[in-house]
Amino acid sequence: MIAPEPPEPAPVAASGDPGSAADSGESAAAAPSGDSGVAAASGGSEPDRANRSVADSGTADARRFAAASLAAGDPTGWFERLYAEARDGHATVPWDVPAAGVNLREFALAPGDGRRALVVGCGNGRDAEHVAALGYSVTAFDISATAIELARSRHPESAVDYRVADLLNPPPEWNRTFDLVLESNNVQALPVEIRARAIATIGDFVAPGGTLLVLAAAATDSPGEGPPWPLSRAEVDAFAGPGLRPVSVEELPAPGSRLLIRWRAVFSR
Repeated sequence: MIAPEPPEPAPVAASGDPGSAADSGESAAAAPSGDSGVAAASGGSEPDRANRSVADSGTADARRFAAASLAAGDPTGWFERLYAEARDGHATVPWDVPAAGVNLREFALAPGDGRRALVVGCGNGRDAEHVAALGYSVTAFDISATAIELARSRHPESAVDYRVADLLNPPPEWNRTFDLVLESNNVQALPVEIRARAIATIGDFVAPGGTLLVLAAAATDSPGEGPPWPLSRAEVDAFAGPGLRPVSVEELPAPGSRLLIRWRAVFSR
């Protein structure tokens, strides 16, 4: 679920990451790695403008399906509809990107050495594959069955355990099980009334001695519109639930992205 990270110079139960290809810096249908975000923001070439157009279309699709789902009282059902419509060629998933975002790639995660990691709202698996490449034994889940099908098809030789699961009703055996938990831009796709529950659940995944890494939007260029709906500092601090302590909270600029500022926060148990 869940928006992609901003480009490198010259790059809920949620699912995927509401944002856009330009936000991520990817050149494929909402893709982080590459350079379309910077180029599009500054005028760019014809391909860059085309990529931004695809990203804008995907953002519009996500917001359209989210609005209909929320109006029906279902805050998370829109993820499956968006992925299914995109699979059938009728929509674009704006965060469907091939590489992990820059704010994850540039973060110095400890070597995995076989320790267990959980990736929340994994979408097409970009972040899960990045974490697995660092030596972690990775479980990655998404509420959208179509997203999990996509992740498995994109990474047929992967050792990642891709699963369909609901962040708001996760398997009980995941409680305090994982040495690393990655929450990348999923809570920002959820309405305020269920965020506290989602935040608490994510914290409960962290094992004793484990680490929680949170990536999220802190500000966008379209306040009030969403998804994504940026997290407040109080919401970020709330990840420090029972037994978790904050290690660091950073505000990172996102040049060339419509998500103007990002949170990167670390907690440990």
